[in-house]
Amino acid sequence: MSITAHPRDSARLPGDAPVDRHAVDKRANGSRLLVRRGHRLDVHDVDEFFAGALAPMATFPVPWPGWDNGVDALSPDASFVAFSGQRAVTAVGADGERLWEYRHSCWGPVVGHTHSGDEQQVCRGFESGSCHVSDDGRHVWAHVVLGGHDVDWDDWHECWVVLDARDGRELARMRLDSAAGGSHQRSHPDGIHVGLCIGMGQDGILLHWARLDGDTLTGWDLNHDMDRILADVHPGHDGFLTVEHDGADVRLHTLDGTVLAEADPEPNDDESPSWWDHTCGFVDADTVVATTIDADEDADRPVRHWLLDARTLTVRGPVTYPTGPITAYPCPLGDGTWLTYDSASRTFDRWSETPS
Repeated sequence: MSITAHPRDSARLPGDAPVDRHAVDKRANGSRLLVRRGHRLDVHDVDEFFAGALAPMATFPVPWPGWDNGVDALSPDASFVAFSGQRAVTAVGADGERLWEYRHSCWGPVVGHTHSGDEQQVCRGFESGSCHVSDDGRHVWAHVVLGGHDVDWDDWHECWVVLDARDGRELARMRLDSAAGGSHQRSHPDGIHVGLCIGMGQDGILLHWARLDGDTLTGWDLNHDMDRILADVHPGHDGFLTVEHDGADVRLHTLDGTVLAEADPEPNDDESPSWWDHTCGFVDADTVVATTIDADEDADRPVRHWLLDARTLTVRGPVTYPTGPITAYPCPLGDGTWLTYDSASRTFDRWSETPS
């Protein structure tokens, strides 16, 4: 039986700017939209945005306008952004001041390539890292590359580092066995643990969890099969949600990785197979929203939204929208609502299972 989504809010994003799947920053004090507009990053409070305040609550100059890879991170109080660059992590305040910079090796994959010395130079390659600011605002967790190219190719390796948010000083480091295309990070609601998900294309996915113990990162991983994408966390759950790299299942885990529940994708209306897509998350503590795509790669690969029980991952039913089918991916906010974004009209819509 299908579940009808109820419209809560709708607002059009000013101007013309792309919105990617990492554009929503979810915190205990509310959700924010991060919109990259060339030389600047605009931050919108989600509730204020839908209430009609279309002007950004804060704007940050981008340190490298030509670099649009990597995942940047907003501090919980919106006082600074940690930008994940190709050769550095840089913290920038809302007044435009560069607060600090942590230099690292170049993500560019070409062996032995040189740099012009121009800080705006962008090297070849899409390979990139990510940043995350801890929920207390004290630390910046960064996925970076060290060695290789401009240092020592024989010691090329990726690292997960924790930096002091005040001055960028390195506090701890964990060496990683990865060759990333990109990555993203999530804070666990306990305020202690952070998850790092590293995408390596056809080589699979790596998923690490860690906590900072003094000057040491204590971590573990779920990399025995290298195929779990970190999807979401929620204060109502002690663990986290993942999707299998190829969409075979969605799983709920305890923090140590133990599987609590699992859901296979629902078939299409004509009973042809489908796969879970990489986008899913907690609508609230009781509900997960997930998407399936047609398994036939020659088809138009229609996207369908489903609601699942958040504790058993039992599929409750497909979502229908009063406006007609929506092919955009849902972005759950954890408060009982989820967002969809229409790139053609640059409009965000906010939905819930129950009427407002």
